[in-house]
Amino acid sequence: MTTLVFGHKSPDTDSTGSPLVWAWYLNDVLGTPAEAVLLGEPNTEAAFVLRHWGRPKPRIVSEIADGTRAVIVDTNNPAELPANVNALDVVAIIDHHKLVGGLETRGPIDITVRPLACTATILHDLMGDAAATAPEWVKGMMLSCILSDTLEFRSPTTTAHDRSVAEALAADLGVDIKALATAMFEAKSDVSAFSDAELLRMDSKEYTVAGKDLRVSVLETTAPKLVLDRKDSLMASMVDVAREDGADQVLLFIVDILNEEATLLVPNELVKQFAEKSFGVTVTGDTVVLPGIMSRKKQIIPALTL
Repeated sequence: MTTLVFGHKSPDTDSTGSPLVWAWYLNDVLGTPAEAVLLGEPNTEAAFVLRHWGRPKPRIVSEIADGTRAVIVDTNNPAELPANVNALDVVAIIDHHKLVGGLETRGPIDITVRPLACTATILHDLMGDAAATAPEWVKGMMLSCILSDTLEFRSPTTTAHDRSVAEALAADLGVDIKALATAMFEAKSDVSAFSDAELLRMDSKEYTVAGKDLRVSVLETTAPKLVLDRKDSLMASMVDVAREDGADQVLLFIVDILNEEATLLVPNELVKQFAEKSFGVTVTGDTVVLPGIMSRKKQIIPALTL
């Protein structure tokens, strides 16, 4: 039986690259038939990384049959996984996020959850000596995932270990970290082809805070003006996206990678309350700048309150 390896919905670079890396390890090192699949279309940065390392886009699946053998990477949140995830034969979870709860498996499984910035860093560690002999594209995928999740080491989630693994991979590959990261961030910043609804869902996760069901969206960019120029239409689209997704509110944080700050769109009183109570700011218009805010996982979600 082939093991499917996948990450979360709305796949970013880590949830696109890490399934490919681990499927390679299962197939070529452990001799376990495996296939990397995606639960949605990869974002523009992830698509660039696939092209850069010469890898075809994994098969996108909307449904997975009950009983399918699976490894989950880069999430443990049922809201980010197939609706029938508890009916799958999940044999392992490899992740770097907080435990959410709600997953049920058929039996004991291997679970690795470590406080690192990137799943690919964990995969590199778990592969042991095999990481050194991996093909160039596998090393390149791991490097790209780490650079993406750490925002080239700017994110507060970055650990010394993430950085050392990335630097060792770059040295092995003869890759200039700054040049690769710049190209990745430029690809991520090109959002011209996406509708407002697509942008709001592109890098988003579902959370319940103070009794409110939220879709918390983050757009990381080196060109925030391109997104802010669409502010009015994005805020208008939030109403439909929230209704269609069964949420009370969409929160959109536009992360300026170079200036290391986030701008939150404030379309209504509810978001204003979230902004002021969560981040200690005073909101006077329909946006508010949050200096130093870069990470949804470490700075945004833990702070959200009403």
